[in-house]
Amino acid sequence: MKRYIAPLLIGLLGAAILLWLGTWQISRLDWKRGILDDIETTIASDPKPLPRLIDPDAQRYQPVALRGEIGDEALAVLVSVKQRGAGWRLISAFQTDDGRRVLLDRGFAPVDQKDAPLYAGPAEVTGNLHWPDDRNSSTPDNDPAGNTWFARDLAPMAEVLDTEPLLVVARQMSPADKGVTPLPVDTSGIPNDHLQYAITWYSLAAVWLIMTGAWIWRLRTGREA
Repeated sequence: MKRYIAPLLIGLLGAAILLWLGTWQISRLDWKRGILDDIETTIASDPKPLPRLIDPDAQRYQPVALRGEIGDEALAVLVSVKQRGAGWRLISAFQTDDGRRVLLDRGFAPVDQKDAPLYAGPAEVTGNLHWPDDRNSSTPDNDPAGNTWFARDLAPMAEVLDTEPLLVVARQMSPADKGVTPLPVDTSGIPNDHLQYAITWYSLAAVWLIMTGAWIWRLRTGREA
C-alpha cells in the first residue's frame, strides 16, 4: 500500500494545480469580457468635440466629431484585412475649423490603389480617438521617403504631415471617400484567449489523472520495475 502513496500524491497535487490554473483562466475570461463590453460601449457612445487636453488612458476609443478640411497627402500603411487581402491604410492630415491639425485614418484601399487620387477639401468626420500598437519586434522599419509604412507610428507621421500626434480613425465621412473603405476601431483585434487556455489546463488535468491511474495500475500488476 505504501508504494501507492507517492503516485497518488503526485497525481492529486498535479491535477489540483492544473485545475486551479484552468479555473483562474475562467475568472480571467469573465474579467476580459467585462473590459471588452466597456470598450464596445465607449466606441458606440455619442461623439464629442475633439478634446483640448489629451489623456490617452481616459480617452482611448472616445468617439469624436470633426468639421474641417482633409489634406491632399496620404501616408500609406501596409495592412492585410480579412476577406480583402493586402492593402493600405491611408492616413491624411485633417485641419479642424478651429485650426487644429490631427491625423485622420481614412480607411482601407486595395493594394493597387496606393497612389489613386483621393478627395481633399471640406468634410465632416465621425470617428474614434486611437493610440494604435501596431509595432512588434518583427515589424520592419518605415520608409517615409517611399511612402511605405508598416505601423501607425504617430510621432513620425505627425512630423511628416505637420499635425498633432493624435489619430482619429474614421467611422463615417461626408463626403464619402471613393475607393476607400473605413476601418473603424472595434474589439476584434483585442485577444481574448482565456477560454482556450482554460480548456488546455483542464485537458492536461484529465491527462495527468489518466497517467497517474496507469502508473498505479502498473504498480499493482507488477509491471513497474
